[in-house]
Amino acid sequence: MRGRRAPRPGSAEVPAAARDAETLRAGAASPARRAQLAEDVGTPTGGGEERRGRQPPAAARRLRESKPQGGSEDRRTADRDLQRGCLSRSPRTAPPVPGMGDRGAQHERAALQSPGAPEGAAAAVNGLLHNGFHPPAACSRDPPPPRFQLPPELQPQQQPLFAQHDSPAKKCRLRRRMDSGRKNRPPFPWFGMDIGGTLVKLVYFEPKDITAEEEQEEVENLKSIRKYLTSNTAYGKTGIRDVHLELKNLTMCGRKGNLHFIRFPTCAMHMFIQMGSEKNFSSLHTTLCATGGGAFKFEEDFRMIADLQLHKLDELDCLIQGLLYVDSVGFNGKPECYYFENPTNPELCQKKPYCLDNPYPMLLVNMGSGVSILAVYSKDNYKRVTGTSLGGGTFLGLCCLLTGCETFEEALDMAAKGDSTNVDKLVKDIYGGDYERFGLQGSAVASSFGNMMSKEKRESISKEDLARATLVTITNNIGSIARMCALNENIDRVVFVGNFLRINMVSMKLLAYAMDFWSKGQLKALFLEHEGYFGAVGALLELFKMTDTQ
Repeated sequence: MRGRRAPRPGSAEVPAAARDAETLRAGAASPARRAQLAEDVGTPTGGGEERRGRQPPAAARRLRESKPQGGSEDRRTADRDLQRGCLSRSPRTAPPVPGMGDRGAQHERAALQSPGAPEGAAAAVNGLLHNGFHPPAACSRDPPPPRFQLPPELQPQQQPLFAQHDSPAKKCRLRRRMDSGRKNRPPFPWFGMDIGGTLVKLVYFEPKDITAEEEQEEVENLKSIRKYLTSNTAYGKTGIRDVHLELKNLTMCGRKGNLHFIRFPTCAMHMFIQMGSEKNFSSLHTTLCATGGGAFKFEEDFRMIADLQLHKLDELDCLIQGLLYVDSVGFNGKPECYYFENPTNPELCQKKPYCLDNPYPMLLVNMGSGVSILAVYSKDNYKRVTGTSLGGGTFLGLCCLLTGCETFEEALDMAAKGDSTNVDKLVKDIYGGDYERFGLQGSAVASSFGNMMSKEKRESISKEDLARATLVTITNNIGSIARMCALNENIDRVVFVGNFLRINMVSMKLLAYAMDFWSKGQLKALFLEHEGYFGAVGALLELFKMTDTQ
């Protein structure tokens, strides 16, 4: 046995040859061992009496008689058993440890532990001892046999190819993210938010090139959100979609669709967050791009109530990027920018388009709850020059106190019907006419609300007069600061934006008049159609940039 070679993996020895080998080895064994072997193989014992060997079962004898002996066809191998379905490939297990008296096992262990033994020899011997035939050669895809068994708590857990999720919505979110990742696009829906001190501005991109396959695979909550936003122009009591500002047939991030503009008061933000939770928005997005002070104020509410993370963005960066983008695409075939021609003559004053292809440098006056004034020299080079706390929030707050109005629209409607000269003290009220030495016209305001010192004046004015005087006061103050900044920065184009100018033709014409009159025609006041939505558009553009960098 010392020179016996280990059998090759994938082959099986002929049973008859194995019995002959055992008989030869029995010559060196004890008489008792020789008798046992003789009984097994049917050879004569020492007494001359021949015992019949154990006969195989009838089925095995018929199989042996049906095939020619000694040929290759009746050689049984593990590969053939696998092909016939008689054997399944299973992980190899370690063989039972042989006893001290098992010499055959000792010889085989010695052969396998020799330096020249092949790696698969141990598995082959173990397979022969355990199964009665040699296993097939190891496939490159098969794991190597373990050398020892780890305890259950230390065994590595096999991870599934894709993480398991609890709900179909989460599975759909994973699939949509994988699909959008391949296309380098964020998953729908596409939103950008600007959470200001008074108003929340929201832009929503509605895709119009949805294929039949996409529509079939679209989850219900995404359909619900799109239908809710696009089929309504009002949301609750205070949410409004500005249909007249909708940008149609717009291409964003490789998709064609319409861009919708929605606003609602900041005081209703908690209702919006709750709606996002009820519509399971977090199953579609985990992050929402937002700018404005409210992105910091409401960050924890978004996370706790709606399971959404806010990606907070600088509001002035978003303002400039959004303005430049909207001006570049235009307003449904018309220019985004405009000015007022002949602003000093009310009868000839009219709105005219303005080309802003080469906008730099420009003075950008953002009129929201407060006012910020920026000097912009390029899309990435700007500085905040100054600002004022007297802005749109001041106008609405004072109007609510003085007139009892409730909304910005109501305050503007009252202002349009009032006369501020009944409230303000004019130059002519002091000088009896113009102050010619300094070029001050008699109609210029010398003191805002100056006439309210008189009891008679207070009793004769109306709420509409008070609303108009408040609007003129705030507008004149902003215009005066903007003019001084433009002179200091040597910039002759002043662009006014912000929701203070929404449906506020009175303020726009006052600003145009002030810029033209006090600069003697050197300064031009410019306005934009989507007054207060540029910050939200900039936040939406940042959503696409986030996807590009991930």
